[in-house]
Amino acid sequence: MEITYTPLGDEAIVIEVGNEISKEATNLVRSITKRIEDTLMDTIIEVIPAFTTVTVFYVVTEEFQYKDIKNIIEKTLVEMKDFNSNKQRTIEIPVCYGGEHGPDLEFVAKHNELSVEEVIAIHSSGTYEVNMIGFAPGFPFIDGMSEKIAAPRRTTPRLRIPERSVGIAGMQTGVYPIETPGGWQLIGRTPLNLFLPDEDIPSLLQAGDRIIFKPISEEEYAEMEEAIHAAN
Repeated sequence: MEITYTPLGDEAIVIEVGNEISKEATNLVRSITKRIEDTLMDTIIEVIPAFTTVTVFYVVTEEFQYKDIKNIIEKTLVEMKDFNSNKQRTIEIPVCYGGEHGPDLEFVAKHNELSVEEVIAIHSSGTYEVNMIGFAPGFPFIDGMSEKIAAPRRTTPRLRIPERSVGIAGMQTGVYPIETPGGWQLIGRTPLNLFLPDEDIPSLLQAGDRIIFKPISEEEYAEMEEAIHAAN
């Protein structure tokens, strides 16, 4: 797969690995990001992976400009022995589906001519992977959801969606890490905190993580939420 480089303003460079979202592109983006983070963090400010691009921000000086960072990155990536050598984490996300935590679960079921129980079973049995983090701090765009439970965004977005809400939009599922406006169909909520502002890496999830959704009861949700908040 061809890798191209493009300046983004005066203090960033975009590394592009193609213009189509694919498993190969996702793996390559993840590997490039890790390689840069492991070897060049003394030189750069931030690395932001997306579906098919990695954006690298750096400090410009008279002696260090776009051509210099491009040369360094090119050399670093040429020296990579294996673009796909990263170990994939598996993270289990407990979800209390429906009720006050998932007010749109019934809509998703009716839209797909399924029962609520069938939607929960399908959503919690999928094999998922985080493609990128974006939109809001720690918000994961998660690939791998079955088309059987796909649903359109709400025609009128909510002004406030509770943090940790699990939603569906089209063929994607995701978790709102913070309270924010949004138009995704809400099917449940997790007691886990995805946005960790006090940590060096402020997001529980990272691009490339494998995700498992586990159904829990309202009682289990309340117990886990209380325990997590007490620990913090």
